[in-house]
Amino acid sequence: MFWQGTTAGWEGIIVIDGIIYEYLGTGLQSLPPLANVKTASQLAVSFDSQYSNFTIRAGPVDLVASFLSPVIPRDLCRTSIPLSYLQVSFYSTDGQLHDVQLYSDVNAGWISPETNTTLNWNLFEGNSAVNGSGNATSSPSTVYSWVLSQKNQYDFGEQQDFPQWGNFTPGQSENFSFQSGHSLDLRYNYVKRLQLSNVLDSDYRGAQSKEPVFAFAHDFGSTVSGSALYTIGTVQQNVIRFLTSDGLVPLQPWWTECYGDDLFDLINFHYDDFATSQAKGAKFEAQLKADVQAYYSSFPGSLYSNSTPSTLPSYVNSSGSEDGTDQFGHTYILDSSNVYGFLDPTDFNGIAIPDVSEAESYYAIVALSARQVMAAYVLTVPPTLRYSNSSSITSGEPLLFQKEISSNGNMNTVDVIFPALPFYLYANPQMLKFVLNPLFHHQENGFYPNGYSMHDLGTHFPNATGHVEGNDEYMPVEESGNMLLKAYSYYKFTGNTSFLIQHYSKYRQWASYVIQYSLVPEAQLSTDDFAGTLANQTNLAIKGILGLKAMSFISQVVGDLSAAANYSATASSYFTQWEKFAIDPTGTHTILAYQSRGSFGLLYNTYPDKLLNLGIIPQSLHDMQNDWYPKISQIFGVQLDSRHTYTKSDWEMWTAATCAPEARRLFVNSLAHWLNNTSTNLAFWDLFKTVGTGGYPVGGPTFIARPVAGGHYSLLAMLKTGQNSQIGTAPGGFIQNSTQALTESRADYLDISAASVSLQTTKSALISAPTSGLFNVSIHTRAVQ
Repeated sequence: MFWQGTTAGWEGIIVIDGIIYEYLGTGLQSLPPLANVKTASQLAVSFDSQYSNFTIRAGPVDLVASFLSPVIPRDLCRTSIPLSYLQVSFYSTDGQLHDVQLYSDVNAGWISPETNTTLNWNLFEGNSAVNGSGNATSSPSTVYSWVLSQKNQYDFGEQQDFPQWGNFTPGQSENFSFQSGHSLDLRYNYVKRLQLSNVLDSDYRGAQSKEPVFAFAHDFGSTVSGSALYTIGTVQQNVIRFLTSDGLVPLQPWWTECYGDDLFDLINFHYDDFATSQAKGAKFEAQLKADVQAYYSSFPGSLYSNSTPSTLPSYVNSSGSEDGTDQFGHTYILDSSNVYGFLDPTDFNGIAIPDVSEAESYYAIVALSARQVMAAYVLTVPPTLRYSNSSSITSGEPLLFQKEISSNGNMNTVDVIFPALPFYLYANPQMLKFVLNPLFHHQENGFYPNGYSMHDLGTHFPNATGHVEGNDEYMPVEESGNMLLKAYSYYKFTGNTSFLIQHYSKYRQWASYVIQYSLVPEAQLSTDDFAGTLANQTNLAIKGILGLKAMSFISQVVGDLSAAANYSATASSYFTQWEKFAIDPTGTHTILAYQSRGSFGLLYNTYPDKLLNLGIIPQSLHDMQNDWYPKISQIFGVQLDSRHTYTKSDWEMWTAATCAPEARRLFVNSLAHWLNNTSTNLAFWDLFKTVGTGGYPVGGPTFIARPVAGGHYSLLAMLKTGQNSQIGTAPGGFIQNSTQALTESRADYLDISAASVSLQTTKSALISAPTSGLFNVSIHTRAVQ
């Protein structure tokens, strides 16, 4: 399933002693009933930051299908490769030899869902086309690749979020056969004969016309175990169109700088790199687990426990509602007739989901988020410019482009980068610089006329054409405050003063705007633009105030001490006034907008104060909010604000990082509870209802698979604050040679295998797109017995 719900076919069959078991896809259900065809049974599903693993039983053999999209953000060369892996391993459960074959095919829906789009395809042995029919070589050193493309390509165009240019490629090799053709005919003939004909279908057509599929089959003979490896993904040469002083220029993907610009060399490298990518992914995974453990060791509060959840003891309640005592000795009530979730029966405040440790819940959230964050980005080679001396374009450093997945496809949206900030700061702060540099290039070279920060780099990915007329979405306080906070965050986590010096005049321009308009912001949009325009937004104002405090530190770093004093004094004065405007007359919580008594909302914009140690927000304000959130919590968390019953998971995790352990646990465990019980059936949503079944907001926007999931790393970013985890660079920039990826600077990675977390349900299991939600296709494979 493509991230927005369009289906794409991937069929998987394992043959055991002549009995056919379908373990992936549903293609065999369209065939006439056959006595030797069965459906394999799924035994378990697990995931971690790297893998989605499916354990399946097929008679006397168990099979594990492991989908791997390596998350290695400090290795930008490998990160830039737009291909993912599927490893299919099997073993005999009775210890006996069995005759085993594996079959896999993909359909043309991976490259285009449309009927009227004619496609071309071919099979390649290495970089040579296999024309006509005949037996393929059995050379174990050769990768075989199906390569699909649209006959009439439109560079830098998308249709239903599918790219209209590039090659989709899936692949393989030794002891195999191949075939392309009509899905029904090809699959029926395979299950009857247990072999493919090594023939290519030359009737080029659309994905829905006599559905074309592209198949490989492996024959393992009599064995007790074996495995096959496939890779799959989109490869494009011109990947981004970028407005520069030289006009609109096409940008090459960063992998061309690392591995050369030949498609088949890239496929070969990636296929042969499986073990190395596994090991690098395992290091990230091991560090992620270690850091989650370290956070909960450093900031445990009274509620953290390493104990394994067990059956909870119950107590008598005459109302008949479900109730009990959690693992920490707190009594709770869950009344299914209301929407308030788990409640403390003494005061009916919300409590955390009672049967799961917070550390386990948090690990599950960040592990599930990792691939989703990385999938939204493309790394490119910077342009070589004749007419610009831009400090934001540096030879040897990549540019990073983000797609605003699902909401509108904007590029490098400032308020989509901002919620993902914790992931950057935790995983690789240099990526923050690389994603901000294209924005600075436009605004420092006369491509944006307004005095506040631009909203995005272009209306629709992959076209970074900017807004030379200044008609981007109007969020001036939001985006200006965001840019100031991101700039100081980058410095705080890297110690890189040059980034502040290079863009200081632009920071001063934005700060001047924030001084004028942040304390009492006019009716305008905030980052939560789906909720509509609102005047005097409490949360928006505090972002501007914190942005000014960050600006005071920026000025101090660059040596402009008088400006630093002025910015600091203004921020402090504004905060004193803000407190009078923003706190409800009851004194129990902040309000959504100055004029709206009784309203409320998540005060997530106070998180940067704690993260960056800005020193504006007193602990008493955090304590007040900490006591308030349990009073308004519901079964799937705390709603975003009092206007609606939905919430946003990124802002919930930002808010959690500002809370004391009891309220923090409420946020973390309710999000994990939503993951396991939501009625949603697509990739991780960041906008969902806190009531009912935790479903999609009625009539609301569809926020699927977005990179704002980086906000879930809020607690881990807190752990790394001030460590200045700056990445060293090899001489000559980020490339050491044409085949060697970026050197990892962190020596504290643990070299252990990636372990997995079991899902209680499979509703939110994620198999992430390799990059940017782009799917043209190639598939490659080689059998290893």
